[in-house]
Formats: sequence, C-alpha cells, structure tokens
Amino acid sequence: MKTTTKKLMALLLSTVMLLSLLAGCTSNNPPANSDPVSNPGSSTNPDDDPLLNNDETINLTVFSQTTNWSGAQSGWGATLLKDKFNIELTIIPDTNGAYQTRMESKDLGDIIVWGSNGDEYAAAVKQGLLFDWDEEDLVNTYGKYIVETFPNALAANKAINSDGKLYGIAGELADREGQHSAFIYDWGIRWDLYQQLGHPEVKNLDDLADVLGQMKEICPTGDDGRPTYAFSIWPDWDGEMVMYVKSMASAYYGYHGDVPGMGLYDPTTGTFYGSLEENGPYLESLKFFNKLYRMGLIDPDSMTQTYDQMMPKMTKGNCLMSIFDYAGSNLFNTPEHIAENKIMMPLVPEEANVIVYGLSTGGNNRIWSIGNNTLYPEKCMQLLNWLHTPEGAMTIWYGIKGLMWDYDENGGTYFTELGQACANDPSYDLTGVEWTSPETGKTYTLDGTFNDGMIQANNVTWGSGAKNPEANGESFHKSTWVSQMGEPKNEADADWREFTGAIGAQSYMETVNYRINPTVSDFSLPERDAELDLKWNQCKDCIKNGTWNAMYAKDDAEFDAIVNQMRADAEAYGYNDCVEWCKEQSQIKFSMQ
Repeated sequence: MKTTTKKLMALLLSTVMLLSLLAGCTSNNPPANSDPVSNPGSSTNPDDDPLLNNDETINLTVFSQTTNWSGAQSGWGATLLKDKFNIELTIIPDTNGAYQTRMESKDLGDIIVWGSNGDEYAAAVKQGLLFDWDEEDLVNTYGKYIVETFPNALAANKAINSDGKLYGIAGELADREGQHSAFIYDWGIRWDLYQQLGHPEVKNLDDLADVLGQMKEICPTGDDGRPTYAFSIWPDWDGEMVMYVKSMASAYYGYHGDVPGMGLYDPTTGTFYGSLEENGPYLESLKFFNKLYRMGLIDPDSMTQTYDQMMPKMTKGNCLMSIFDYAGSNLFNTPEHIAENKIMMPLVPEEANVIVYGLSTGGNNRIWSIGNNTLYPEKCMQLLNWLHTPEGAMTIWYGIKGLMWDYDENGGTYFTELGQACANDPSYDLTGVEWTSPETGKTYTLDGTFNDGMIQANNVTWGSGAKNPEANGESFHKSTWVSQMGEPKNEADADWREFTGAIGAQSYMETVNYRINPTVSDFSLPERDAELDLKWNQCKDCIKNGTWNAMYAKDDAEFDAIVNQMRADAEAYGYNDCVEWCKEQSQIKFSMQ
C-alpha cells in the first residue's frame, strides 16, 4: 500500500466517518443505499461501510472531454445522486485549455471522462495522474458489478496502458459479442412533407438536395414563423474536421471519422482517406453542404451557434432533416407535431452505406477513469459501478426508474406518462414534479428541464443497442421496446410504414446498406511527438476554418479557391506527415480487427 499524503488523508477521513457512525446512532438519516447490488463491494455488510454510506455530502469533480456542460450537476440527476449516494457533481468541460492546465497542476479531477484512449489519456497514465483500480483492491471491493459483468473491458484497459495497470473502463459495452449499437445516423426527414411530394426517388445526395429544396417550397417556415432550412449545424463539437461534414461522410459512405483523426477510415478495407483528398469522402460531403447553402437550405447561424441553440430550432420545425436521431426525430416528434400529422422518419438514399458501430465486451475508445489525487476513490468507484448496472445505464438515457421508466410484469420496458413526455421533448419542464425515493422514503420537488438533469458527464456505460439483461429480450434502445411499437402515431407515420415495410426506425435501418465498424478494444493511438503534435494542431485549425469558409462559398469558383488554399496552407503546416501517421495507425487498427 502506498503511504502518500492522499492515502493518509483518505484514511483519516474514513476513520472520522466511522467514529461518526458509531457515535451517531441518533441520526435520522437512513443509509444512502441498502441494496447490495447498487452498493456492491463491502467485505461484510454494505450498510456498515462508512466509505459508501457517508453522512456528509461529498462533492466529486468530473473532468469530461465529451461535455459542453460547466458547473454543478442540476435537476433530477442531482436529486437522484444526492439521495442515492449523498454526492454532488461539479462538471468541468475540456475547453479553453482545461486539459493542459489540469495536467500541469497534476490534478485531473475525481472522475475523468476521456474522449478517446489516445495520446492525452496515455500522457496521464505516463505521468501517474490516474488511480490504479487494482490498488488496495478498489475495483473488486467497490466495483463488483463491473468485475463480474465486464472482465474483458478491464483486461482491454490494462492492455493499452504502458505499465499494464488498470486505470479505467471503456464505454459502449456489451456483455456478449455479436451485437452492434443502435443506429444514430438515421437520416430523419420530414416524412409528412415527403409524402406530400409523392415520394420522389432519392438515390444519392444530389437527389436528396433536390427533395429538400422542394420541401422548403411547400414548408417555408416553422412553427414560430421563422424560415425553415434543410440543416441547422453547430461548430462546438468540431475536432480535426467540422463534425457535421465528417458525420455526413460517415453516414453516407460508411467510413469512421473519429480514429485516427485527420480523415476517414474504411473499416472493411483499412483504407484511410485524408480529409483534403481530392474527390475524397470529406470534400464530397463538404460539396453537398455548399450546394445546400447556395440553395438557401443551410441555417446561416450554423457557424456560430451551439448545439443547445440548435435544439429549439429542430423542436419548432425550422429544420427539415437531421442525420442524427438525437438531434432530429427525437426532438421534432413531439405530441403537438404528431397531432398535426407531422413526423420525422428515416429515409436513407439508395446509394448510401450507413455506418453503425459494433459493440464489444471490451468497449470503445472513450474511458471512465478516477483521478489519482482524489480523496474519495471508493465513492468514485461506487458511482461508476452503479452507472454500469442496467438501472444506471437506463438512468443515463431515460431518467429515474419508477418515475420516468420501469419494467412491466413481463419484463418489458416502458415509459411512464412523464417519461414519455421527456422522451418526446428533452426540454420538458419538470418544475414542481414530486418524486419519492423508494430507498430513503424522502419526497423531493424537482426543477429544471429533463435535459438539465441528465448526467452531464456525457458518457455512456452499456451500448444502447446491447441487450438489457433485466428486460425481456429488449435492448436498451427505446425503439426495440414492445411498448414503443404500437399502432402508427399518425397518418404520415402509417404512410412511412407502408412505404418502408418497417414498424420503427431501428428495424428500418437494419434493411438498408450499412457497414459495421468493429470496436477494437485494445487499440489506442500512440502519443504524437511534439513536432508532429504542433503540425497536427495547426492543420486541425486550418481545416476547420477552411471547411466553414468553403461551406459558405457563393459559387464553384469560390469553393474551389477556398479548398485549394486550405490544402496549400495545411500542407505547409505538415498535413502530409499527419496523414501518413494516420495511415500507419489505420493499418495497425485494421490488423487488430
């Protein structure tokens, strides 16, 4: 056992807490959780473990590379975590140099959510900033559900660490192989408008642009009287490329755009296409968006707005399409729109090859870790362990069990009336809703929207397409629930079902051309050296800025000029070296598939 200052302080804390419990028999506070499954890990009775059942509220800092949220966890999520574990979360996003600042201070936070298992994660391992889950038997004691259900994920994490130790667990997990995640690229389109147009053929992106233009003609404004656009895009998720342009290429060509980074990867051949490759998938996707812009079909706010500012536009009908289900149909298909015979449903172009991500027992490249400076490793592990239970995973997506969702007598998953309202509209206001905890018996009055209360670390544990072991053959994704099938929601939905022969979005997506991108759990990008990293960051900024400028080009000549200048500038920064590195990593990844 390491005798660090941190450990001594943690020991002192646990001693004080234990004495408090022994002396505090008159306390009216019940244990935070009396369920051994939710509180796995004490060697005797979980109710007697002072490191799990703390009288004083503990604040845990969560540093997340995948969130836009900054500040205290709020809403129903804060209420649930306070009641269940007596913890509060403070979320710190990776913005404005936060990663570098926290690395320099040698304190990443109590819990860390990594956007990938690449060089930044590897640097934290190398510098000893992550807690070893095997130290003092932490994971076996306080993470029993993880240990019993996801041993391959723990082994995969050890395999990518230079010292072979255990520093976390990946997301998007399955408890058995052979499954893929839900389709997030679902090509949702205003089907009621498409129906009015007589179902014109959509073979490729050019056909799609024509159809979207016709939709704009028959539906020029949304619910609020403001103009409609084919797409409303947001830049705050941009990385090495403009996220939405890259994602369209993934949705249409079936190529993976996150790893290795500066381009797109074909999981069926191992071929890597640099983002600036002439006639390559990224630039072809960019041409499509520029065409839409010149047709007046791109929201002019796209270059400056945030995702949160885009959401109400989709909810109010100002967008005719989204390639993402969470940013499209999930927002548009409100009870009000359904009652008005409006609906957004999938329409995949005939020549498209949609990408869907394979699920693995080892997980993906996003990692949950615990910081090595935390005073509360046991509490962090308790929370992570619960998030990896089916109830925890369902909570991440759908809210509080019993209040927003539950299982019926046959093991089928269903939404309560309140949960359905939140699923239909994540901005649903929960102010004044009362919830009585089944564990503590306390009654709380909630506030904020459903979205406000979602666990703002913005990472998942189980993959949404994985089978839920607590349900009767259903996966975590709501589209697979029998309770969500039912009769057509309106006449437009009935028309979509007749046209496609499907009864739901996910079942339809299984009938189109798609590619599975296998999850390679033990693959991670090596740390780039300082020289390459400088080139990388300069190229990244150059490509993002050039992409946005080209999207807004007024004609072909201006588009070509901007792209040529972007390519010349990027090559001067060292773009070719970056792409060569990506190609090398692609071949390594492909060989490991």
